[in-house]
Amino acid sequence: MKKTSNWLSVPYWLWLALFVFVPLTLIVWQSFFDIHGQFTLDNYKTYFSSPNATYLKMSLNSVIYAGIITLVTLLVSYPTAYLLTKLKHKQLWLMLIILPTWVNLLLKAYAFIGIFGNSGAVNGFLGFMGIAPQQILFTDFAFIFVASYIEIPFMILPIFNVLDDLDSNLIAASKDLGASNWQTFTKVIFPLSMNGVRAGVQAVFIPSLSLFMLTRLIGGNRVITLGTAIEQHFLTTQNWGMGSTIGVVLIMTMLLIMWATKERSDG
Repeated sequence: MKKTSNWLSVPYWLWLALFVFVPLTLIVWQSFFDIHGQFTLDNYKTYFSSPNATYLKMSLNSVIYAGIITLVTLLVSYPTAYLLTKLKHKQLWLMLIILPTWVNLLLKAYAFIGIFGNSGAVNGFLGFMGIAPQQILFTDFAFIFVASYIEIPFMILPIFNVLDDLDSNLIAASKDLGASNWQTFTKVIFPLSMNGVRAGVQAVFIPSLSLFMLTRLIGGNRVITLGTAIEQHFLTTQNWGMGSTIGVVLIMTMLLIMWATKERSDG
């Protein structure tokens, strides 16, 4: 039986090797070569000591944007997930929320270009209300709004799963002991749902660090993130070494976020 289970794990380890370990090794290896294929440490030196701290500012911007997107999705997703657990056909409503994730990201981006454009639905409504057209597209607001909309299902799902499995007897016991609804939420429900919140934060914050398509289509290149820089180095300047260096920094940032949001035992 043990030998059989060992064989069953082979596909899993092959998948990890081919699609995780090998790509990560290649990225780290490539980061030590310049555009001419010569071994160098200049890529890391450039990253940390570039003029005007360009790459460090870019990294900070990426973290700030990812943090804002995560906060917005959490503020929207938590009450939504809580409300879903109270509905009669909650699984159906959950499926309807997840359904937009099946639509290609590019299609959703172009849909919002039409909605936020100068002749789009939003400005059409503002004109109907007697308000002059506003520049909504290619702004920080548009980028954060669209990114949050796209990421919301990935925050709702883990929070919903935790809240839906919450023992109702604990809530009833809290109320029997005289706790108010707010006290029950802050002392019982929210602490017990932190695993779902952590999973949701990881599912949203980490991908938000490396967004690049939305920065171009919705942010109009006004929003510059690490993902944008990686794309430019690989596809435009052909400096794969510098692009790989930024990728290594991005991976290390993601690992740091995973460590910071992991579940910790009380002991």
